[in-house]
Amino acid sequence: MTPPTRPADPPSRRTLAREARQQAIVSHVVAHGVASVAELTELTGASVMTVHRDLDELARRGVVRKFHGGVSAQPSTVFESSSEYRVRVQVKEKEALAAAALGMIEPGMSIMLDTSTTNLFLARRLGDLRLGPLTVVTNYLPIMQVLKTMPDIHLIGVGGDYNSTHDAFLGMSAIEAIGALTTDIVFLSTSAMTTSTTYHQEPDIVTVKRAMMAAGRRRVLLMDPTKLNRTALHRLAPTSDFNVVVVNSAAGDRMMADLREHTIVVPAA
Repeated sequence: MTPPTRPADPPSRRTLAREARQQAIVSHVVAHGVASVAELTELTGASVMTVHRDLDELARRGVVRKFHGGVSAQPSTVFESSSEYRVRVQVKEKEALAAAALGMIEPGMSIMLDTSTTNLFLARRLGDLRLGPLTVVTNYLPIMQVLKTMPDIHLIGVGGDYNSTHDAFLGMSAIEAIGALTTDIVFLSTSAMTTSTTYHQEPDIVTVKRAMMAAGRRRVLLMDPTKLNRTALHRLAPTSDFNVVVVNSAAGDRMMADLREHTIVVPAA
């Protein structure tokens, strides 16, 4: 007879206090973009040494980027911001990009959405179509949660190794699942772009995005102004590999004209 399983011990007070403190730090940094160690020490009431330990752990998890004297949720050439931070910035611009993308979708289509928060704004608007069935493939958990009860949506969730920073499924299992599919359109975004080349900080994200590009009969890139005229560590693809690039009109006439030398450009408000 198998002995009864002993219930797990409840978290200690120290563990609960650490988790609450780190959540307070994350919420503050995500809301403000950057914060100093002194500011976080005052916020949490903890010692400077304790705050530094918390920041080291959060940096290892990829939630924040630590620098001398402070911490940031903002991206760099080697650090991509967490999903929680990205969904709060450039909201109006992402809404405009989502509206432009919505006009490219027709009833009965199959579409693929990557882990960009711009695609989350698009997913929230798919119910506005009210034109009939639509198949949506995604590896981004927030999009799955939005679409799981939406009428007329056939949702295909791509599984793999869960990444908490991006709130998404990545890795070889995800790439193989994507490679078994072909969709009418794939909508993507990325963290950085020049007029000729797109970039991202993380190789795991690059490989999944490339698999998605190969799975789409039509490839549409959605880019808000903060991502333009920037580079990151890894090259994703030439802009000419996208059938359409949608950018906010704030990108400026010069950027639009230079982009049109490589691909079709659709302005969004």
